[in-house]
Amino acid sequence: MIKSLEELDLKEKRVFIRVDFNVPYDSQGRVKDDARIVASLPTIRHVLDAGGKAIIASHLGRPKGKPDPKYSLMPVAARLSELLEREVIFPEDCIGDAVKKLVGEMREGEVILLENLRFHPGEEANDPLFSERLASLAEVYVNDAFGTLHRAHASTVGMVPLIKEKAAGLLVLKEVQTLSRLLHEPERPFVALLGGAKVSDKLGVIENLLKLVDGLMIGGAMAYTFLKAKGVEVGSSLVEDAKIHQAAKLLERARIKDIRLELPQDHVVAKELKEGAEFKTTNSREIPAGWMGLDIGPKTLEAYEKQILGAKTVLWNGPVGAFETEPFEKGTVEIARTMAKSTGMTVVGGGDSLAAVKVAGVADKITHLSTGGGATLEFLEGKVLPGLKALEIEGASA
Repeated sequence: MIKSLEELDLKEKRVFIRVDFNVPYDSQGRVKDDARIVASLPTIRHVLDAGGKAIIASHLGRPKGKPDPKYSLMPVAARLSELLEREVIFPEDCIGDAVKKLVGEMREGEVILLENLRFHPGEEANDPLFSERLASLAEVYVNDAFGTLHRAHASTVGMVPLIKEKAAGLLVLKEVQTLSRLLHEPERPFVALLGGAKVSDKLGVIENLLKLVDGLMIGGAMAYTFLKAKGVEVGSSLVEDAKIHQAAKLLERARIKDIRLELPQDHVVAKELKEGAEFKTTNSREIPAGWMGLDIGPKTLEAYEKQILGAKTVLWNGPVGAFETEPFEKGTVEIARTMAKSTGMTVVGGGDSLAAVKVAGVADKITHLSTGGGATLEFLEGKVLPGLKALEIEGASA
């Protein structure tokens, strides 16, 4: 079982909080989107209000195991300080004597944000020595980084057994409780819409969802692999040829289980993926030679909207078109607006889907915005997440 942060006595204790502050920066090197920082504020505030000393740690980008100013968490420290309305101490590293001294001198209610964990190769390698050095900083370990729970790294797995008291943060608990509800007790009808570019990323999830859902809709580039598996001409659309056989097996499984699996009925197509490219809408599933499908067409949108609005539980992960390029973002944004109109429980995960929800201005109308990405997909696939397993304690109540 996993303890909740709220079960621990944190007064005057040094609390290591693993967060996911892997946020985008703008051209001036400032935080462009602070949603992930905001998502962890309840956990950080709980630690501070309980009299703890918050030692916050995160990765940012892929600096390849060495310091790189481009991936410094300094702008995050500045934004976190604004949000918490208090000073955030920012050392030059995440381990070492200087960091240990700063941590040792911390007073109740103080906050330190360590420098990027991935500036050391030991983080991604889950190195025992690096894990020990991180663990030596704290008396309590809290993981509030749902988006990293599928990674067995030093800060998510290696250091955890070395700290006696451990718990899940409020964000992690919320994610686990919401996604567990989808897996174990969804209100029906339960439908899912999966999009994105790669079929290979979603095969395991589709397989597991076919045991759970009443209806499944597929969009995005991955739809063309499924259409090709059905013998439909898809022009020069993106297809994973190596996955056609598996796609066909999943289509057959859905048919046998009598699960309504919908694929695009029409498409917005172009000869190349670029802004301002000549485009047109097809009248059928077939895509002419030399053209590629880049968004769902109006008939498909109408069919998918009908399924979403008729359901009591809806899961959406992945865009239904080339969302980052106009005019191929329309289908994805319209799906976001439809999700907002649903009267049932709505769960949205994946970076582009979350971005579409923001663009559509409907974030506050979605029941749960999952911060996970890969972790969300692996959880829904039924996989054990290493970071979650590391938090398990015999006899804990949550």
